[in-house]
Amino acid sequence: MKMGMNKLPIERRRLILNMLVEGSSMRSISRIADVSINTVSKLLVDAGEASIAIHNEKVQDVTASRIQCDEIWSFTYAKAKNVKTAKSAPEGAGDTWTWTALDADTKLIVSFLVGGRDAGYAIEFMDDLRARLANRVQLTTDGHKAYLEAVEGAFGGDVDYAQLVKIYGAGPEGPQRRYSPADCLGARKNTVEGRPDVDHISTSHVERQNLTMRMSMRRFTRLTNGFSKKLENHIHALALYFVHYNFCRIHKTLRTSPAMAAGIADTLWSLDDVIAKIDEMAPAPAKRGPYKKRISN
Repeated sequence: MKMGMNKLPIERRRLILNMLVEGSSMRSISRIADVSINTVSKLLVDAGEASIAIHNEKVQDVTASRIQCDEIWSFTYAKAKNVKTAKSAPEGAGDTWTWTALDADTKLIVSFLVGGRDAGYAIEFMDDLRARLANRVQLTTDGHKAYLEAVEGAFGGDVDYAQLVKIYGAGPEGPQRRYSPADCLGARKNTVEGRPDVDHISTSHVERQNLTMRMSMRRFTRLTNGFSKKLENHIHALALYFVHYNFCRIHKTLRTSPAMAAGIADTLWSLDDVIAKIDEMAPAPAKRGPYKKRISN
């Protein structure tokens, strides 16, 4: 007999959340945890909302030296070119980009945003990043032109900003070309604002983190059917992933969590802290009206 959310013990919720951050599919979680798929979906939404609240409360006044930004592609329901012909495509279907800003020293994800890749999202992303920083930083992005206006609008002249523009050549020949990226022939370092240290103009750390995300979250795995079917689920899964990455997981190189390395957490968190936030945010149960005894004639 599958259990519902209102009777789900903390051990079962902890199991489900652990499987979600490890990239398991919602249906496999439903089978292993012996709960309905709707229960898994509801817990994902609740955990995602709690994770967004935790990120907004805790990742503030971050002291950093070097911030690296990147965008990682995925899609929701269908690829953009197939949305017009897709059956019952929901709102938000199509290409989905996740913008990430990472502190190169502490490996903390300072800011993230899910949506499109146009100038409007770039501006929103940079405004959010700037609001979370406590000091002037060296900032490196890729050569995406939308960053230029966004960084200027958010930081003005109070940033040492450079773009790392990669130069690509033709990809491999043959059938494998369809699924293989073009060859990177080199990179050009362009100073845009301030005086960035040339030796630290890099996006290597954030690109490596995005690779880890693609490998550990099935929603990002290429050439499978594990992609997100709803944008809302995609956002909530990412929010949970980032809180777990920042607060609950020991970074192999740092030997502590990124949040502890950044000084925004004193101890290593667990998913029980996320569950506690879920319970804190849960609406109070509605009061029942007075009991009236029925009197039969």
